[in-house]
Amino acid sequence: MMDARGWRPSLATKLRLTAWLSLLTVSLVCGGAVLGTRRYADAAQNAFDDGFEILRVAASLDIALQRARDIVLTAKPNAPASNAPASNALRAEFAGNVSGLQDMVGRVAARPFLSTIAMAQHAAVIAAIVRLERIGMVILEQGRSPDRRTVFETEADGLADKLRTWRMLMLDTTVTMEQASRARARTVLLWTGLFCVAAWGAGVVALTVIGGALRRFGRITIAMLRLARHDRVLSLPSLDDPDEVGDMARAIAIFRETAEEATRRGAQLEIANRMLDAALNSMGQGLLMLDSQQRLLISNRQYRALFGLPSELLHAGMPAQELLALSRAAGNFANRDPTAVERHITDWLASDRPQIEQITVGNGRVVIINRVPMADGGWVCTYDDVTERNRTIARVAHLARHDVLTDLPNRRALLDALRQEDNLGSRRHGYTVHCINLDRFKLINDTLGYAVGDAILCEVARRLRAIVRENDLPARLGSDDFAVVQSDGDTPDKAIALAARLVSQLSLPYVIDGAEVLIGASVGVAAAGPDGDADGLLRNADLALYHAKQAGGGGWQIFAPEMDVAAQSRRTLERDLRLALPNGQFELYYQPLISVTQRRVKSFEALLRWRHPTRGLIAPDAFIPLAEELGLIVPIGEWVLRTACAEAMEWPEPVSVAVNLSPVQFGQRTATGDIAEQIEAALRDTGLTADRLELEITESVLLQESDSNVAALHRLRALGVRISLDDFGTGYSSLRYLRSFPFDKLKIDKSFVRELTESDEAGTIVRAIAGLGASLGIATTAEGVETLQQLEQLIADGCTEVQGYFFSPPRPAGEVPRLLAEGAMRRAA
Repeated sequence: MMDARGWRPSLATKLRLTAWLSLLTVSLVCGGAVLGTRRYADAAQNAFDDGFEILRVAASLDIALQRARDIVLTAKPNAPASNAPASNALRAEFAGNVSGLQDMVGRVAARPFLSTIAMAQHAAVIAAIVRLERIGMVILEQGRSPDRRTVFETEADGLADKLRTWRMLMLDTTVTMEQASRARARTVLLWTGLFCVAAWGAGVVALTVIGGALRRFGRITIAMLRLARHDRVLSLPSLDDPDEVGDMARAIAIFRETAEEATRRGAQLEIANRMLDAALNSMGQGLLMLDSQQRLLISNRQYRALFGLPSELLHAGMPAQELLALSRAAGNFANRDPTAVERHITDWLASDRPQIEQITVGNGRVVIINRVPMADGGWVCTYDDVTERNRTIARVAHLARHDVLTDLPNRRALLDALRQEDNLGSRRHGYTVHCINLDRFKLINDTLGYAVGDAILCEVARRLRAIVRENDLPARLGSDDFAVVQSDGDTPDKAIALAARLVSQLSLPYVIDGAEVLIGASVGVAAAGPDGDADGLLRNADLALYHAKQAGGGGWQIFAPEMDVAAQSRRTLERDLRLALPNGQFELYYQPLISVTQRRVKSFEALLRWRHPTRGLIAPDAFIPLAEELGLIVPIGEWVLRTACAEAMEWPEPVSVAVNLSPVQFGQRTATGDIAEQIEAALRDTGLTADRLELEITESVLLQESDSNVAALHRLRALGVRISLDDFGTGYSSLRYLRSFPFDKLKIDKSFVRELTESDEAGTIVRAIAGLGASLGIATTAEGVETLQQLEQLIADGCTEVQGYFFSPPRPAGEVPRLLAEGAMRRAA
């Protein structure tokens, strides 16, 4: 890495350079060790060479010694002096050989590796050579004698022995030295090799360790650089390492956490600032903050929009008086005196108490100002635009006391008005309440739809406003129920006149979307009494309306005390009816249905009776409508179904049992399930076969939720249960239902049978129904047969079954076996 100050090696470069220099030094040391080993190798080679030299010298010594012996021993004994030249030559040759021996022994003795023993032997050899030379020279000079020869040979043999001993010693010394040199050379070379291998291994380990450390340092450096660039670092290396690198990594981790926390706090602060700014500008209220010197600190968008102040004219630090001048220029003082407004604002700025006030700004909007002083002397002011809230409150208050559809006062407003009239007492004239209900309105909803019904209700409200006078109060109580409080109904004539006018006007035709709709109205009237009970008065009017509806509708009734008695009786009956089923007060009576062709009992119709503990046996017409109205018919109907199936299982003959089903039973479920599941459970639990059960329904079952009801009927018919259409001919769409469901039987209403002998139209209808059933393969049953003439006429008209008092009134379950036995006796007769 180069910079302005020159080359600056990195830490990694320094460590790598140091490692390589160490390896180089070790390599040099090893090279020196190898060179030193060379010396021992050379010494070994020299010793080897000396061994060869000793062998060569030893061979020359032997030759020289032998030649010297030959010279001496071949000399003539006692040679004359005349042979002096020859003798000189011999002496010279002998002296030369002996001298050669000395030289050769001297050269060997000059070797540096000779031991002390070898040196002592060398001295003995030299001494022996000197003696041999002296003896030999004597022999050569003076001649040979036996004694001299013997001495010479003895000395020569001794010298030969010494030479052999000296040679062997020298050879042993040479071999020993050569082996020692080679051993030392091998040892030095071995240790040198081991040292080199160890040094290089240590170097490689050092380089590996250094490389690993450098890689760890490198990763940590990269992590630090990424942290410096604010990059996301998910993990740091060497966090678990126990050395200095791990310490550095952990320190960096702490730094990262600190940096991230600082970044997070900075981001949170930035978000908080943005949120604060968004909150200030998104809050529903206007906000203004002034410091202790009444200078602007903060104002949000709502404040500026509320007072029509341009944001470019408002800035932090502007005085409150300048802000007030801008508001005045924007027309926010309306009709108020500017001087008074400015004085008022100056006064509250000088105070230190919270203040709340309501003002109207120039654009007509109502604003509530809440001023709160701060601890440092400044102010926080909020401005709440309550214009729409006031309108909403007024609207909610209006809706709380008025009907949403017609905008007439509702029941609550009516009761409040009645209570107010009661509180006024004798200071006001008497008043009357008229409760109104629309006749046939449910039929309009069911046939023409709720939109037409709502339009009629709105038209009724319009007519009510036109009928009543200014002091009267019209109201809608709910659904198609209305009421009018007649403020001057202190006489019956006035009340009757208004009631008649209400019935007349509300019964006029209604034109809805170009179509004319006819409905009626029934009115119940109740005059205020001295007790001043508003709820009781409205209840009395409602009782009068109930009697008007019971009378057929389209008229009016004035409340009479006996109506309350009837209402009390009805409430008592309702209370007792709720306890009838749990107390086991219901019974089933059975009336036979006679087959005309077979002249026998075909089935029995189960008819419900209520045995009241005080009123005795009560017919179903007196309580069934009430049970349907209260929803009690559902559990009662299930009880009837199960009881009829169970009692039919006890009859001596397997005749069928017919059970009437209410339309209410098709729309509600019990713990057993829907109507089809109830019937399946009853058959399963009692063991009655499905072909012995007949279900009688009216066309209203198909009128209400016809799809689901028809599906339930198909499910029951698939089980084998027979379905009868009761009261056929009394509805307005019975023929359509014959197409929608394959009934097994049509029951002709008893009203036609009753008039059979008196009205040709009744006979025509009966014949038409019987013929229709025959053509469709459907049985026809005539109800209410009381005379023989009626029976004969029905047989002639083609009816297949008859039922009525002519055969038997409904009888308790215990008499069914007797009825069956009597029928069998009549067939036998």
